[in-house]
Amino acid sequence: MAVSAGMIAKAAATVLSNEKLRKGVGWTLVAILSPIFVLIALLCSIGSGGADHNNQAVAASFYGVSYSTEVPAEFRHHIEEMRTAFSLLDSAVASVNGQTESGNGLDPIRIKAVFYALCFGEDAPSARAANRFVECFYTWETRTRTVDIENDDGTVTSTEEEYTVAVPVSLYQAYANLEAELGRTITEDDKSNINHIYSMIAGTAGSGNYNGEFLRGDGSSIDLDISAFADPNSKNAADLVTYAIHAWESGWGYVWGTYGDVLTESLFAYKLEQYPDGVGSYEDFIRANWLGGRTTDCVGLIKGYGWLSPETMTIDYGTHGMPDIGANQMYYSATESGTIDTMPDIPGLAVWHDGHIGVYIGGGQVIEAMGTKYGVVKTELANRGWTHWLKIPYINYD
Repeated sequence: MAVSAGMIAKAAATVLSNEKLRKGVGWTLVAILSPIFVLIALLCSIGSGGADHNNQAVAASFYGVSYSTEVPAEFRHHIEEMRTAFSLLDSAVASVNGQTESGNGLDPIRIKAVFYALCFGEDAPSARAANRFVECFYTWETRTRTVDIENDDGTVTSTEEEYTVAVPVSLYQAYANLEAELGRTITEDDKSNINHIYSMIAGTAGSGNYNGEFLRGDGSSIDLDISAFADPNSKNAADLVTYAIHAWESGWGYVWGTYGDVLTESLFAYKLEQYPDGVGSYEDFIRANWLGGRTTDCVGLIKGYGWLSPETMTIDYGTHGMPDIGANQMYYSATESGTIDTMPDIPGLAVWHDGHIGVYIGGGQVIEAMGTKYGVVKTELANRGWTHWLKIPYINYD
């Protein structure tokens, strides 16, 4: 059932009263959207696939907000149903990504953006239906590997065995699969809306141009070094700082959708297919500068630390209680945050502006994966455009 025009217009105006959400969306965007809320409401009331979904409804669905009593119950119901659906989709994606290889996992933000654009206004799916939706984004592939088997006499025998892995399909193929699953055509307007929602939540690939001062690390090592960690067995602010500095000193590059693994030819090929615009637009530059080294995007720098397993020295997707979320989701899920002018001098805090995040390392300096053409750099906290600070969920600050 579609949300009524009057309900969306009233709810959108009420959501604007939420300061944290309003600042996350940005005053400029608010100023642009405010005069046309009625038009947006009308478009939303036509159906779930229109190209101009209300940005505040998107933000509420992805981030969650506190509603005033003036927000209609029906609107809250649709947002809550979408958030329930997102939880089911996240669980399905996490299950699949546990069966992928070489960092070639599904992008949960992309899948949720597609679901939102196609299904807003409907009741949340069952867990089975959510799994079927996610199944449209991957296939299964049988591979072989060599394993060593220790015999009773202590000798070791090598043998080959078959195993099955989940392999993400291209977005083009995923759309074809979804059309068959849902029994409907995914239009160019749908795709445009999906891309808008995805960029709003995940940020813009490449992170644009920056004319201020920054410092590149002069290393090129692909080794992960935790020898200076204070406590490798916990996820804490001090070691996050050490990890970020190590990434900077080692000269890590930037590739959208990566989080610290070595950019092999196979991983690069997958990212080109997964993000034909965000990565494909920079293919030549990435191949010339980042291929063969470790790469990350802005929030991937933080997630990579969260997913680092000290026992194996591997970055294992979705582990150690750190979910796969975007920069904006990380900010909105924080329980302690504030405007940048109120920031305490605590190394390991994150600094944020809409679509981008970095790690404060103390002394007025930040380590950030700035963009494709910059990589992981060190910048000054001041005059960099950061609007808020936060204590990162899942990181210990005691």
